[in-house]
Amino acid sequence: MTTGPGRPRLTNQRRPGQTTPEEILDAAGELFTTKGFAATSTRQIAEMVGIRQASLYHHFPNKEEILVALLEETVSPALAAAGRLADAAAPATVRLHALANYDVTQLTATKWNLGALYLLPELLTDRFEPFRAQRTLLRRHYRQLADQALTEITDDSGDTSPALTDLPFRIVESAIATRADIERGLLPRPENEGAAGLLADACLRALGWTKPMDEIRAKSRALLAETAGGTPLRL
Repeated sequence: MTTGPGRPRLTNQRRPGQTTPEEILDAAGELFTTKGFAATSTRQIAEMVGIRQASLYHHFPNKEEILVALLEETVSPALAAAGRLADAAAPATVRLHALANYDVTQLTATKWNLGALYLLPELLTDRFEPFRAQRTLLRRHYRQLADQALTEITDDSGDTSPALTDLPFRIVESAIATRADIERGLLPRPENEGAAGLLADACLRALGWTKPMDEIRAKSRALLAETAGGTPLRL
């Protein structure tokens, strides 16, 4: 096995992944979320993969570029889902619930809690501006859906507080800290996989939804299933 032209592995494959970059990202995800970004070196990442440090640089020029790739994995799927849901012919309450459900699921189902990297001070540097822009765009999608949902819930088209329309985005990202507490043993591991649905429910409750959630949940699931195939669902 090789990692590139003239770059033989030190050992057989150690990490999951179809390609060497995927193995590198898996190892870096573990180290960054357990040891910390600053405390992790490219040599340590290479050793976990079983390749030479020089071979790692064949795929990523430095540690920051590895972090860029990992962060992109956390926001791009949700942005794509938000774009599909924005065009769906469904009530905003359903679309907001569906986006929150999808986003929480992808934040909590990954092997490593990559969302915990959002608070790294390194993300304030220019190199991470594209990621910050992506996250800001996702946040804008949430605010727009929340504003539309508020109109449906309250039948009021007046100006709404930015703090209120920002609540769904913040509720969704609370899944990152909750996951960290569970992994540290500070909270019990849930007995079922309903966390995504509960947080999606909370997004609507925070906006004033007081009706039962069963119908919203069913339509949300159906909408996600339909838009995953690229065809918006009409409800």
